[in-house]
Amino acid sequence: MLAMALSAPSGYFAAHAEDAAASRSAAAQPPAPAQSATPAQPPPTQLEELTVTGERTGPGMWYVHRGESALWILGSISPLPKGITWRSKQVEQVLAATHQVLVPKPLEIGIVRILWLLITERDVLMVRGGKRLRDVLPTVLYQRFAVQRARFTNDADKWERYRPIVAAAFLEQAAFHSVGLSARLDLGAAVRTLAKKHDVPVEEVKIAGIGDFIETLKVMSAATENACVDASLVTVESGLPRLMDRARAWSTGNVERIQGLPQPAEVDACLTALDSGAAKGDVIARVRQAWLGAMERSLQGGGTTLAVVNMDLLFGKGGLLDTLRAQGYQVDSP
Repeated sequence: MLAMALSAPSGYFAAHAEDAAASRSAAAQPPAPAQSATPAQPPPTQLEELTVTGERTGPGMWYVHRGESALWILGSISPLPKGITWRSKQVEQVLAATHQVLVPKPLEIGIVRILWLLITERDVLMVRGGKRLRDVLPTVLYQRFAVQRARFTNDADKWERYRPIVAAAFLEQAAFHSVGLSARLDLGAAVRTLAKKHDVPVEEVKIAGIGDFIETLKVMSAATENACVDASLVTVESGLPRLMDRARAWSTGNVERIQGLPQPAEVDACLTALDSGAAKGDVIARVRQAWLGAMERSLQGGGTTLAVVNMDLLFGKGGLLDTLRAQGYQVDSP
């Protein structure tokens, strides 16, 4: 799935769908379904909530340089522990000699915007024609969804009126909450605060917003949507321990451990569909290009820049680190 930083499958759709679709106004919501009298069943394998206390460094930083130009990259991930306290003395030391900071542009959406989206884009966010989720999802996917929904809610009809990828995003949010994870934590905001403390200018990199999310949903094929629902279900069914392990590794600076926790094949299939034009939105490619353009401008302008970038955009063939190396920059790993 996508992510502000495209941390799959938990980032972009999981966080943005909640903003775009989850108005707390009764007038904006579809009619509330009847509550089931059957209590929610506990997960077959109970996971302990992830708790990270104290100050954690986060991962070390990559150092990109050529000539007199330098770029420090601080990797972020999603989801992270809800109550994490983050501080990096290394980041503060870098900021003392930094000319600018690059952070993702935060998503700003108020209740008026949410209500407007629910009125004007209802057909994009909701199942059309009076149908429900059970009517549009393939039977096997819906059965899996229903099993996982019963783990995290006692409402047998919850999210039935939302289209599959939005309903799956809500399910992920509920699963994350159950183990103390959140896809909404903003490392960029923490670095922004530190930059202000050091009087360093901050440039916001617009990677994707509500409009991009809506436009992607408008043209997304059923096959791509089902692939991403499958990815979300795999995450909820068996992927939570991996995400918790990954969050712990990030909090202690263990980059090798993060790289040693590969994504499930279903997540890769979702990302491939989104990145290959199957969704006709190419959101991932646009996010990657937005970051690359901002990094190139900072490196060509001279001086030292600090950038906060999702780690899933950095690694792997065709990732930002490989691209910078191919352009002749020296990339020193943490």
